[in-house]
Amino acid sequence: MPVVAWNRCLLAMLLAVPAWTAAAAAEISTRTYAVPAGARPHDVAADPAPGGPVWYTAQRQGALGRLDPETGEVEQIPLGEDSAPHGVIVGPDGAPWITDGGLNAIVRVDPETHAVTRYPLPEDRGYVNLNTAAFDGNGVLWFTGQNGVYGRLDPETEQIRIWDAPHGRGPYGIAATPRGAIYYASLAGSHLARIDTDSGEATVLRPPTPEQGARRVWSDSRGRLWISEWNSGQLSRHDPASGEWKAWKLPGERPRAYAVYVDHDDKVWVSDFGANAVLRFDPDSERFDSFPSDRPDANVRQLLGRAGEVWAPESGADRLVVYRYGAGGE
Repeated sequence: MPVVAWNRCLLAMLLAVPAWTAAAAAEISTRTYAVPAGARPHDVAADPAPGGPVWYTAQRQGALGRLDPETGEVEQIPLGEDSAPHGVIVGPDGAPWITDGGLNAIVRVDPETHAVTRYPLPEDRGYVNLNTAAFDGNGVLWFTGQNGVYGRLDPETEQIRIWDAPHGRGPYGIAATPRGAIYYASLAGSHLARIDTDSGEATVLRPPTPEQGARRVWSDSRGRLWISEWNSGQLSRHDPASGEWKAWKLPGERPRAYAVYVDHDDKVWVSDFGANAVLRFDPDSERFDSFPSDRPDANVRQLLGRAGEVWAPESGADRLVVYRYGAGGE
């Protein structure tokens, strides 16, 4: 393309970018990291320490990946035959904990030795399609299974207990509030549920939008729950203290909200399959910033972060992306 034509094209692109997007781009930096081809990273979890390792589930290769964000070096730790890891989080012990659908087990990997410990689910439960996990305020791991269950693992006793979910299939995303309360989102059931961590009983909380496809959930610093609605293309918020619900439609013609995460500044991040982008929502101004991927069908299925950083696994592009904001974006 001639230089003049290229400059005109670039100018047209810049003029088409909304002012708020340009401002967001100025304050947020991004960096991408390639992972092994075919890994299809599903979930990601950054060690809370600045500059610490970043873990990801290599779902198609039955492994847990470890990224050194300083050097870009990647190492993958095999989890066992038939492994197909879905979720990963860093526990209170500093270790990555994995919900492995292929193994039908919770898996812990020692962050130093990389020793793999498996906690198989009770055989009489069969295959539950494990999805995601969260630790409550007492250090107990709670997890979801899309085949209609949720459960808990006590790391001290290694005891696992499973409950049938109200309304059956669908438990997917799960999160803890700052006070340690546990909530999960039911994709097939289109609801949010609060788990009583003492009795294990789940109470269903229905968003105002019917059949919205609540997929993932995260808490802000005030204990309000933010939910990504896959079917409706909305980001919704539930305040347990007041019982209030509120929802915002993602920008664009056909939004598909998948992942949701609230950062340390209480800004809400959500991935949109429809726009092939990661969005940042400011609850004060009620405005979205958009960060489109430069790869087609990036398919960001989960978001997680640490102070100054939000990490996204692009499962369709075999890479991880970090968005650095505030001091981290300078």
